[in-house]
Amino acid sequence: MTDVKQAVTSPMDALESTAEECDCAPTAAERRRLWVPFSRRTALALAGVGAVTLGVGLSGAGSAFAVTYNPDDYPSWEDVERAKRNQSDKEGEIRRLEDMIAQLQRRVEETRAAAQQAANEYYEAQQAFFEASYRAEELQKQADEQAALADTAATNAARVASQLSRAGGDGTSLEVLFAGSAASADELLTKLGQMDKLIAGSETIYAEAAAARDSAQSLSDQAEVARAERDRLQKIAEEKMIAAQNAQIAAEEALAQQQEHMVTLEAQLAALRDTTSKTVADYEKGVAAKKAYEEEQRRKEEERRRKAAEEAARRAREAAAAAAAAAKPSGGGGSPAPASSGGAPQGSGWARPSDGWRTSGYGSRPKMCGPSYCGSTFHAGVDLAAGCGAPIYAAANGTVTYAGLNGGYGNYIRLDHGNGVGTGYAHIVGGGILVGWGQYVRAGQVIAYEGNTGNSFGCHLHFEVYLGGAPTNPIPWMADRGVYV
Repeated sequence: MTDVKQAVTSPMDALESTAEECDCAPTAAERRRLWVPFSRRTALALAGVGAVTLGVGLSGAGSAFAVTYNPDDYPSWEDVERAKRNQSDKEGEIRRLEDMIAQLQRRVEETRAAAQQAANEYYEAQQAFFEASYRAEELQKQADEQAALADTAATNAARVASQLSRAGGDGTSLEVLFAGSAASADELLTKLGQMDKLIAGSETIYAEAAAARDSAQSLSDQAEVARAERDRLQKIAEEKMIAAQNAQIAAEEALAQQQEHMVTLEAQLAALRDTTSKTVADYEKGVAAKKAYEEEQRRKEEERRRKAAEEAARRAREAAAAAAAAAKPSGGGGSPAPASSGGAPQGSGWARPSDGWRTSGYGSRPKMCGPSYCGSTFHAGVDLAAGCGAPIYAAANGTVTYAGLNGGYGNYIRLDHGNGVGTGYAHIVGGGILVGWGQYVRAGQVIAYEGNTGNSFGCHLHFEVYLGGAPTNPIPWMADRGVYV
């Protein structure tokens, strides 16, 4: 597979060219570590390790079966016809078919359970990384604020020192301060009082400067520790993501294998067990008819979903346009979406990922609890609600780096847009993911349908934007690109 190299130019590079080195700001190396994207070469290497680990786990779980069957081992109808002519062969073939059917069923159950466990582990690791990233960012902000206070206090202290130096630096005690007449003792005492205030003020300013500098250094040290923890958790989250994707692929393959072989195997087993004059050819025709019926049902269901999604999108666009005419969007939490259609790329190359209303913004929010779980008090994205089954669009050109279960996010897609920028789409309806790992998508392409999976209180899209893997507020980020969410 070709390894595509991505540029690592980012807004942080511009900061590096102008930022001064100090004890409290992130170093250039730290900025580069934060913004360099997770390379495809690294992902493939880890995927290989994850696949081997997953394979070991699944083979161990499936060891209860005496035989592991390959696709070439499945009997043909000719095999069944021959076995039916001999009682001993027939009984052996029946046991083999029963074992194959049980293995297919068990394989689906095992891989689904493994995928669910891996998805939950990925979600927990991802949320731990998000929290660590937010903590590191907040500590750095506080350190920068204290550094600014220290700089201001130090400047003020320098000014006072300069005044004192000009007043007494020539050997004549405070000549400048007492220049002119001192006609009375009261006037002299007043000037002496001013001198005391000047000296006391300088001491206070020096103390404030020292305290601010100490605080900035302490916060900077804490931020450095927090960044190290953030980087550690980010690696874990990336590894868990790859393991979860491998487990998801294994589960999908097991299900596809079951669906491919189960109908035939069950019909072959019924043919062997049947003691009537009904021929194997009759069963074979029945299998063909059943497969044709199931294929037609799948086609009708896909068509129904497509029409439902189109209708939901139409209704959402009409509602958004009507709401935009009556209300102005705000930068806070929930608000109506502006009159911009989802999936329409702007000049920036970015598109609105949904036609829906914004029902929740980015940042802190009250805890909401349902019958079985409580939502988080920090919301790492924005919620856009267009209705169950409404289309979800790719926000920009990119590559699918995850598609499948993800704990509290339910069904989830993650896209990599290059240069350390990514987006996430959560709570997708069951069976509503339309793209797969490694697939390239374009801005505005329908990649999924809105649902209520995971920790959700109603059908909506939870949309996130990632910089260097960590979430950032999607509202200003998208607005800077001409898209309002």
